Amino acid sequence: MGRGKVELRKIENKINRQVTFSKRRGGLVKKAHEISVLCDAEVALIVFSQKGKIFEYSSDSCMEQILERYERYSYAERRLLANNSESPVQENWSLEYTKLKARIDLLQRNHKHYMGEDLDSMSLKDLQNLEQQLDSALKLIRSRKNQLMHESISELQKKERAILEENNMLTKKIKEKDKIVGQQGEWHQQTNQVSTSTSCFLQPHQCLNMG
Repeated sequence: MGRGKVELRKIENKINRQVTFSKRRGGLVKKAHEISVLCDAEVALIVFSQKGKIFEYSSDSCMEQILERYERYSYAERRLLANNSESPVQENWSLEYTKLKARIDLLQRNHKHYMGEDLDSMSLKDLQNLEQQLDSALKLIRSRKNQLMHESISELQKKERAILEENNMLTKKIKEKDKIVGQQGEWHQQTNQVSTSTSCFLQPHQCLNMG
């Protein structure tokens, strides 16, 4: 005797609903993987739980590539339909809004992944791709940091050489000034000695004239 038709309806018990969700989600991911392998198809699966938690699966291709391909195809198909509609301008705006919104959602999800959030829904291949992207970004960041550090050190060395040259010039000027001051002091001293000798030599003559 075959099984009767089961009526599908919401499971009221939260625990049973969560258990069923986990089982059905695993089965759905398994079926998606099977069809991607058996039929060589590109598959992207996105599931949101009741609490808003995202679970996703993608075939060998990256999720972003599949979604971008879907956006291009969907946009081209809807634009073709929009050309036959009565209000093409309004339809184009609607399509553009849908495309931008999907792009923003994708960027926000990638940003969370880069921050290490919502990783439970990612497959092993997605995690490996994310790790490679982060490694590449980290290498670029380190390379740029080393370049800035090298430029900063070079700039500091230039300033150090300029300060040393300025100090040498000031030292040279101070020595020259001290030399000039010393020569002026010697000249004044010699002048005073000559004046003293001259005055002593003239005093006897004055006495003789008075006599």
